[in-house]
Amino acid sequence: MQLKYYRKISKRQRAISAGKKSIIKILLKNGFPETTLNLFLIFIIKREDYLADFKKTTYCDQIVDFIKSKLLNGELSPGDPVREVTIASELSISRAPVREAMQVLLREGLIQAHPQKVKRITALTSKQIKNSYFTGGVLEAAAVAVSIKRYTKTDIDRLNMILGKMKKVADNNGQISDLVPLDNDFHDILFSKIDNDLIVELCRRSCQGISKFLLYKHWIKLFSTEQVYQRHKKIIEALSTKDPHIIESILREHYFESGEKMSKYGVDIMEK
Repeated sequence: MQLKYYRKISKRQRAISAGKKSIIKILLKNGFPETTLNLFLIFIIKREDYLADFKKTTYCDQIVDFIKSKLLNGELSPGDPVREVTIASELSISRAPVREAMQVLLREGLIQAHPQKVKRITALTSKQIKNSYFTGGVLEAAAVAVSIKRYTKTDIDRLNMILGKMKKVADNNGQISDLVPLDNDFHDILFSKIDNDLIVELCRRSCQGISKFLLYKHWIKLFSTEQVYQRHKKIIEALSTKDPHIIESILREHYFESGEKMSKYGVDIMEK
């Protein structure tokens, strides 16, 4: 793997108090467990402290992608150790940028670290997977519903264009893997009108980290290409109504169904 070296400073991300309050209000309204909410708040506080001095390097970005590629191709699985010295040796680089990449993966929830222990790929229980999709579904659904007036005809046209590509994959008996970039683009458009960076980050962390990396090999088996097409068609139909209640309901259902199916791949179940 060839790495180009130069340093660039990332834009500082903001987590305003109003954003925190809106998230807490949404979670409490939807019966989110108080104990889990406390852990959630701790994460927000630690995140702000971390982002204050966070810097990215091209080394760091490429190492993050390198480790993610190992997750996608099955070389790494939940629970596997990730050692800085091993990664540095594989890439013939120093450990400093590897250490920085590990911090990024920690923030994204893809690896876990414990004092005096080796870092490992995150392994989630069935309940943790359900809670993650619950969190992502509730937040994205509420945020998109509140932001519905910001979506323009151009945005809806772009979503329909992606939907058309999904249909083409389904009609041609394509692979689910062909839909991954389309699914990412679809939700990126939804996120683009949400004026709260913290909600967007938590949505990505709660669901995409699980489906697109940690449990990708299982996620691609959840639905057929036709089902993926139909599920996204329902979202566009809901957006077209401009009714916040309908939009919120359909998006929640979208994530809750995925969470229910993904939960059977929790580490507590797979190890039985």
